[in-house]
Amino acid sequence: MLRKLLFWSVAVIFPLPLVLTYDSVATEPEQLRFYIFLGLIAYSWWLLSIVLSVRPPWLDRFVGLPSIYGLHGMLGVLAIFAAYIHSENSYSPSRLARYLGDWSFYGALYVLCFSAFFLGGWLTDRSRLFLSVKRVLEAVFRHQFSVWIHRLNLMIVAMIWLHTHLLLRVNQHLSFMVLLDLYTVVVIGAYAWKKWIAPDTYLAGTVIGNEALGESTRKVSVALASRAETLQPGDSVFLRFEGSSAVSREWHPFSVTDDDQETLTFTISQHGDFTRGLGRVDIGTRVRLEGPFGRFESIIQGRDRDAPLVLLGMGAGVAPLLSLTAAHHMTRDIHLLWAVRKPEDAYYLDELEKYQAASGGRLRVTTSVGRFRRDDLADVLSAEEVEKGEFFIVGPNPAVLASRRLLRRIRVGVRRIHDERLTM
Repeated sequence: MLRKLLFWSVAVIFPLPLVLTYDSVATEPEQLRFYIFLGLIAYSWWLLSIVLSVRPPWLDRFVGLPSIYGLHGMLGVLAIFAAYIHSENSYSPSRLARYLGDWSFYGALYVLCFSAFFLGGWLTDRSRLFLSVKRVLEAVFRHQFSVWIHRLNLMIVAMIWLHTHLLLRVNQHLSFMVLLDLYTVVVIGAYAWKKWIAPDTYLAGTVIGNEALGESTRKVSVALASRAETLQPGDSVFLRFEGSSAVSREWHPFSVTDDDQETLTFTISQHGDFTRGLGRVDIGTRVRLEGPFGRFESIIQGRDRDAPLVLLGMGAGVAPLLSLTAAHHMTRDIHLLWAVRKPEDAYYLDELEKYQAASGGRLRVTTSVGRFRRDDLADVLSAEEVEKGEFFIVGPNPAVLASRRLLRRIRVGVRRIHDERLTM
């Protein structure tokens, strides 16, 4: 909780130098100055959201990708409100400055609405109607297109930057303009480095296996050129397949299925437009890997070592839980619950039987055709697991949210429930 509080406080701290610097040099009436402050805060939040979009690995280890994405989305919403109040209560004699301000506002509003529907789960995870509409529209607004729409934030920042430089009441203050330009250059520079230069330094690998597991799931194995020293059980990485026309060259997150740091195995459900072409990815295809990301292992290491681990996976969501099982089945009490659509989708049972045999009775495995219901959980979970267990849930967003509610209803403490949602 303290980590997240410190992280979210960045939203308050980041705009302060700009606001305080302008306040020290401004000569406008206080009321007008307040609305200018709101414009600066909105601009700062857009810059900060760009910084968060590059997914700093050290920040992921500190608070986790869900928190990073959460603040990224919230800043977009708050910036829209601040920018609206700013635009409705301030004026400029420059027509171009006004146009740039209006265009950037409406552009940011469009990107926010589009991203909330297609890239986030704020609406679609909680409404079957919205989810159905999204699946229909994804035939047109494909994942790659959605990512590029999201990158319009860079153009919006450029328009706001030029808008500010055209305002006489603002651009006359040299110290403030230098600080504003420094903010902008550093953020855009960090984004450019992360997106176009840093990938050459990422882990590289080669596809050595690509096999079907049932009708809509594939097992993809990647041999790394060098050992993934920082990879932890339960982690995920972003993959980019190079030199293959079967899938988009955009980065996409996948969870690692085992704890091998030299050959990574991914269990991938083929439901999105990116993953549908994975069956045509050839052996020998070069891969770049960004990451790893994840906090499951650090959470486990920071909690009571005698507390049982309850791992709840839905479909391909079992992948990161299998890596946790592989790492801890001989040292921790583990109960793995796996919900599948059809009996034949439980494609790792043989592997799990090997883990059970080696665990000395520490590992229990329970499978279910269909989701676990409240009565199911009450029957299969022991009293000790409910009272003391650390729960880790992975699966599609709606299923994860439903599972969290079920666990709360059987009196599992919210601080002992951790999840990873299969989004992007």
